[in-house]
Amino acid sequence: MQFEKYLSQNLPLLLIIIFLPIFGLAQEGTIRGFVYEQETGEPVIFTNVYLQKTTYGAATDVNGYFVISKIPPGSYTLMVTYLGYDTLQMIVDVRENEIISKKLYLEKASYTLELIQISAEREEARTETRTSVVKITPKQIKQIPSVGGQPDLAQYLQVLPGVIFTGDQGGQLYIRGGSPIQNKVLLDGMIIYNPFHSIGLFSVFDTDILRNADIYTGGFGAEFGGRISSVMDITTRDGNKTRYSGKVGASTFGANLMLEGPIKKQRENGQGSSSFIISAKNSYLEQSSQIFYNYIDTAGLPFNYTDLYGKISLLGANGSKVNFFGFNYSDRVNNYKSISDYKWDSYGGGTNFLIIPGSSPVLIEGHLAYSQYKISLEEEAGPPRESTINGFNMGFDFTYFVGKDELKYGIEILGFKTDYIFYNSLGLEISQEENTTELGAYVKYKKTAGKWLIEPSFRMQWYASLSNLSLEPRLAMKFNATDKFRIKFAGGFYSQNLISAHSDRDVVNLFYGFLSGPENLPESYNDKEISHKLQKAEHAILGFEYDLTANITANVEGYYKNFSQLTNINRNKLLDENKYPDEPDLITKDFIIEKGYATGVDFTLKYDYQRFYFWAVYSLGYVIREYESITGEIKSYHPHYDRRHNINLVASYILGAKYDWEINARWNFGSGFPFTLTQGYYGLITFMEGIYTDYTTVNEDLGIIYSDLNTGRLSDYHRLDISAKKTFNFNQYTKLEANVSVTNIYDRDNIFYTDRITGERVNQLPIMPSVGLMFSF
Repeated sequence: MQFEKYLSQNLPLLLIIIFLPIFGLAQEGTIRGFVYEQETGEPVIFTNVYLQKTTYGAATDVNGYFVISKIPPGSYTLMVTYLGYDTLQMIVDVRENEIISKKLYLEKASYTLELIQISAEREEARTETRTSVVKITPKQIKQIPSVGGQPDLAQYLQVLPGVIFTGDQGGQLYIRGGSPIQNKVLLDGMIIYNPFHSIGLFSVFDTDILRNADIYTGGFGAEFGGRISSVMDITTRDGNKTRYSGKVGASTFGANLMLEGPIKKQRENGQGSSSFIISAKNSYLEQSSQIFYNYIDTAGLPFNYTDLYGKISLLGANGSKVNFFGFNYSDRVNNYKSISDYKWDSYGGGTNFLIIPGSSPVLIEGHLAYSQYKISLEEEAGPPRESTINGFNMGFDFTYFVGKDELKYGIEILGFKTDYIFYNSLGLEISQEENTTELGAYVKYKKTAGKWLIEPSFRMQWYASLSNLSLEPRLAMKFNATDKFRIKFAGGFYSQNLISAHSDRDVVNLFYGFLSGPENLPESYNDKEISHKLQKAEHAILGFEYDLTANITANVEGYYKNFSQLTNINRNKLLDENKYPDEPDLITKDFIIEKGYATGVDFTLKYDYQRFYFWAVYSLGYVIREYESITGEIKSYHPHYDRRHNINLVASYILGAKYDWEINARWNFGSGFPFTLTQGYYGLITFMEGIYTDYTTVNEDLGIIYSDLNTGRLSDYHRLDISAKKTFNFNQYTKLEANVSVTNIYDRDNIFYTDRITGERVNQLPIMPSVGLMFSF
């Protein structure tokens, strides 16, 4: 192919461009290094490192790494400040063309500083574009009501602006009009195909091992590719490098265990270290619900899951490191309501690394991982569905620091296999087994010019199985109008290959499968020729940030996502394409072309001062899809996750002289989801034996006459959750946390679905109190 020929001819030049900065020499002095916690050896992220009485400084990244470059020669006082830690300062002598490397250790403050204001977040707001991105840490996750003492990322994501969850049972994540298949989830650089369990209160991630999660709801930079809506980039922390420690907990929902410790202890003499961390959590709700929650269903709530994760970290003397990790996640729902048997399993492993070359202020990162996801659903009233996806992804990223500016570029390679079997309402099989490869390359430059932050980026994505090349320019900007008011923008072009394997007609949608983008798409849409086989979207986001006071920040973002081409399963397929090649595409093709858009506005108001935290979020959104009907008419519909209004109010308050009591509350309101109404029933003969079928004697199935797609609306949803936590401290390292929580405290009857056959109304979870204990050592 032309692309492969071009790549082979220019590969030497590409490698020279990639590695040239590694061998370059700094023209002025540079200070770089890492900031760690003295107690655990864990990197201190997003803290300020600066030279006192100058404008030179930087913030640490997710690895605790910082670079201050283009420093004039001289003697300076290097300072590190972070809330809850003693300020660190030291004298450094900077010489021309010299790179100074430091490993800095912060000690926790010996007393509580109630009046200290959090300034790191405000500083980052001025120095990072941060459009349509939310940074999440374990501390924030623990500020919302936890179920059974198990704070979880899934519970926190539900309060983010622009994020919609479709329910307590089988809920999935929909971000600013994008479906789950259009959201890329990365765990330490490894692709996770389904991050949420069938009971929507829990994700596969253990909060205790998370370091940071970046949630990009749109307009993300060129370092991310292969998805057209959003990205979740999750990083786990390293194990404790100074001592063995852990946590063990249990509640009425499930249990969890976390162990960590040094393999080789960390020392301040500059030597390397190594550590491990493992976590396990599971749900025994199927058994415990028969004791504690039998008022919901005497047969119990058959939601089962088990999540295992392990990681080994090797840290070099200069801060370079390599991690090895692996996971195994599983989920089961056994014969609940209309579901006969539902299960999925996912496992994988890989490595990532960080290299600090000695001769240049460049940061080299890389990753290599493999993962697999397999799901099956067998229904009493429908044919079975199965889907499997497995494959590898690898990449290299290079970051070069030039004063306050930053150049980042890299390459990424993905290879995966999809295997899918599905039967439509007429009993016709739609199946696919496909191998595909993707190759991406990107470059991004962040320029600081006075009050402006300008971050253009460009990505080139090659889809081998479809022989399509996608060129994707992107741009993010921020204007610091005043110290308190900021204007921001982000936008760009995006593409992806994977498509979803679920039915838009499903009132209950637990099946979350994957398909590789097919080649045999219809040749035209609305009488216009289809020029490519990819799914594509264009984003534009405009936002405003305003610091009302030192503790109150308001944020407003308006967005528009144009889904210029989407691929969906053709549920109107009537004939086999191979047997009837001359019939119209709309009744013979396995897949059809759709288009659409999502638009809306998100408002957030955040207050954070001393013991009290409050966050208010309101989202107004519209999602539209268009498709070509069998008659050639363009019809539009609202997908089942189109929620017009969504409100979240979150509050957290810490009590007690020793800060050992905490109360959290969250209230959520959402307007009703669309669904397809049932108009009637008829006797369905599928003619499974073709022309030999005797329609006078064959047994009929129950056929359903549907109304227009998703023209109905469910009733509004609202729920109040409250939790309280008491901490008993025995010594410096040993403590016990007792937690009590109530989900849906006023027992709101929120509709889940109505059974199309029996007419039975099935609600979401009612009031559910829970208690839990967590022991840390």
